[in-house]
Amino acid sequence: MLRINDEITLADWELSENFTRSSGPGGQNVNKVETAVELRFEAERSPHLSGPVKTRLKRLAGRRWTLDGAIVIRAEETRSQIRNRELARERLVAMIRAALVAPKRRIATKPTYGSQKRRLAAKAVRGTVKSLRGKVEPDE
Repeated sequence: MLRINDEITLADWELSENFTRSSGPGGQNVNKVETAVELRFEAERSPHLSGPVKTRLKRLAGRRWTLDGAIVIRAEETRSQIRNRELARERLVAMIRAALVAPKRRIATKPTYGSQKRRLAAKAVRGTVKSLRGKVEPDE
């Protein structure tokens, strides 16, 4: 079980972990011990997440979202399998918490009178500068 917040807790069947050999430093240990963790969360099939949360989660996951609707997080930073496992779970929790926050709806506002005047003045100045570019007529 993985606790996201007070209301949401993920069941064990939604998460699966796969351990592989990690790349990078570690001496001979790197060839023997499987320290890298690949955490897979079945997001699309999860009954604990609502539709809009799943949509936001898919956008946040990006390339980590698979075609069958799962999120795959890989952690291989440390030489400890236990610490890598914790890191992967922390990343998943942070991603789901970010998806739980609904973005604020933008309230359309009218531009102020002053901003409209400044915009038109800037356009006039720019137009003048551009009109002065071009061929110079020789004076007779």
